[in-house]
Amino acid sequence: MKRSSQSPYPVLKELSGFLQPYKTQITIFLAALLVTSACTIGMGQGLKHLIDEGLVAQSLDYLTGAIGVCCGLAVVMALATYTRFYMISWLGERVCADIRKTVFEHLVGLHAAFFETHVSGGIVARLTTDTTLLQSIIGSGLSLALRSTVTFIGALIMLIITDAKLALIVLVAVPSLLVPVLILGRRVRTLSRRSQDSLADVGNYAGEIIREIKVVQSYTRETHEKTAFSREVERAFEIALGRIRHRSLLNGVVILAMFAALSALIWIGGGAVIDGSMSAGDMGAFLFYAALIAMTVATLSEVFGDLQRAAGAADRLVELLHAENMIKSGAQNQNSDINLSKARLTFREVTFNYDSSPSTPAVNNFSLIIEPGQVVAVVGPSGAGKSTLFDLIQRFYDPTSGKITLGGIGLKDFKLEYLRQRIGVVRQQLTIFSGTVEHNISYGLPSASQEAIEKAAKAAQAHEFITALPNGYKTDIGEQGGALSGGQCQRIAIARVFLKDPDILLLDEATSSLDAESEHGITKTLTKLMEGRTTLIIAHRLATVMHADRIVLVDNGQKLDEGTHEQLLSKSPLYQRLSALQFDRKSKIKQN
Repeated sequence: MKRSSQSPYPVLKELSGFLQPYKTQITIFLAALLVTSACTIGMGQGLKHLIDEGLVAQSLDYLTGAIGVCCGLAVVMALATYTRFYMISWLGERVCADIRKTVFEHLVGLHAAFFETHVSGGIVARLTTDTTLLQSIIGSGLSLALRSTVTFIGALIMLIITDAKLALIVLVAVPSLLVPVLILGRRVRTLSRRSQDSLADVGNYAGEIIREIKVVQSYTRETHEKTAFSREVERAFEIALGRIRHRSLLNGVVILAMFAALSALIWIGGGAVIDGSMSAGDMGAFLFYAALIAMTVATLSEVFGDLQRAAGAADRLVELLHAENMIKSGAQNQNSDINLSKARLTFREVTFNYDSSPSTPAVNNFSLIIEPGQVVAVVGPSGAGKSTLFDLIQRFYDPTSGKITLGGIGLKDFKLEYLRQRIGVVRQQLTIFSGTVEHNISYGLPSASQEAIEKAAKAAQAHEFITALPNGYKTDIGEQGGALSGGQCQRIAIARVFLKDPDILLLDEATSSLDAESEHGITKTLTKLMEGRTTLIIAHRLATVMHADRIVLVDNGQKLDEGTHEQLLSKSPLYQRLSALQFDRKSKIKQN
């Protein structure tokens, strides 16, 4: 997915599509830009007449009139500058907000495997740091570049009109200035990209440590992490220093060449005034335009460096925009009338390999038929492929080979949104969002009424503790539900599924992290949730699934056997071993 181009312009051209909806604002900005540039160029002619007909001719009236005209131009230029700056700043903020939204909207629809190879902190850095950099370039750098370009062209034309011979010196000097700009600018862009990546690495590292601060402190690794973070920061600093060094060299070379050219102009032009072949006013105007050109070239060289930085940031954003979603939705207007609670779920010789382990199947030639309304448990050792089956049912991944069907229809043929809306999941690793209890319960159904939310909470046996919270359902429960116990968070997660009212229920070790008392209460709640739904349960503890309609034994991604608890005990050595390990241990604990 990584893109690489020697020129920044294809990337920036692609992002320029975000400017298309704002043609009116762009037109106003360009009009104001032309006015400011015209006023600036006009100042040179005013200076010429002020010197020749005011100072040299010693005419106070003409001097007064010339100064009045210059003041009038200054007022017009100030108003146009305000308009230009406001419009380009507005465009910078608006376009970058649009880019953020577009990238985020694309990201949330990408397949799960994408996020396994891209660190979340790096993605967030692109959405924040990179777009902020783009905003500053569009809001100020682009304005300066355009203004300098227009002023440069106008000043160059006036130079030629004023004295074509001296203008040749400028025309020779400008291309010589562009050579170091292009050579060093390309290097600046490469270093800018590396600098943005290194800053993202710093953010990733800090985010991980802060997120797992209890583990860090538990293992007394604070000193180590401080040192490691300092090393990451210093590495980012060294890369940034290389970029700064090249930009500084670029600016220094341009200024040196610029003043060398100006010195040559003053020497030649001064000689022309002395021998009478050029008036003092023409010389003043010429130096004014030459100084304008020098300043615009200096500005363009600096903005070019910023443009290279923006290209690096834009490159990273475009990578996200070009990331292909490998999970495609089925027909958009199909399947909505199918009752999935009465649909048979079938795995037909399903094999699946993760991209990170292409030679080792996570699921291997797996076949299974689950009748509507059945409760089927999937058990086996860790790493047997149980959770992968759940991910395949939700189409976070598609099988490498084989097929999964619901009611005889392949999962790939379902509209993705509809399929996932009809599946409810309760996981061991809870997902509680920052915000209120109400927000968390209604996450899957934001339009739900307060009555429906409370009904779901009561079904999950969560209503009582929720109403005891300081603000009831409006209580902010903090990041990852930090204000609640594990059992309370689990009940909120179950209430969320109750409200969603799915046809198919997936329980992934839903009670394994709870104490015995919480587990007992939540097991009763889950039993109520399973009523009338096709249910798949992943469990390591066999005691929690003994009463399932069927138990499927898996290992190394393959189905080894299936049957009731008693049937598997009588015919499966692996199940016998798992059962002996668990129930014998419990027996010993009771004896002790």
